[in-house]
Amino acid sequence: QVRLVESGGGLVQPGGSLRLSCAASGFTFSIYAMRWYRQAPGKERELVVHITMTGGSTNYADSVKGRFTISRDNAKNTVYLQMNSLKLEDTTVYYCSTVIAGQVYWGQGTQVIVSS
Repeated sequence: QVRLVESGGGLVQPGGSLRLSCAASGFTFSIYAMRWYRQAPGKERELVVHITMTGGSTNYADSVKGRFTISRDNAKNTVYLQMNSLKLEDTTVYYCSTVIAGQVYWGQGTQVIVSS
C-alpha cells in the first residue's frame, strides 16, 4: 500500500525557513520521481517542484526558484523541501506526490502559515 506522509509544516514569520519532509512507504521509492505541490483555498493545486528518481534533475516553479530546494534520501525513502525566504503568499497546504503505473498518489498535506 502506497503511503506518503508529510511533516514539518507550521507557523513562520516572513523571511523565515521551514523544512518539509515526506516519508514514503509501500513502493520502491528510489525508482520514482517525486513532486511537491501546494494548494490554497479556492485555487488549483500548483506544482512547486519535481525531482527525478536519482535527484539528478529538478524543476521548480518560477514562484519558488532561488528560495526552495528539493532533495531526497533514497536510503530513508524520504523527500524534503527546504523553504527559505518565505513570503506571505507561500501560505497554503503542501502535498507530496508520485505517479506509479499511471496512478497518482498524494499525501495528506502539511500546512504552512507565513505570518507576522
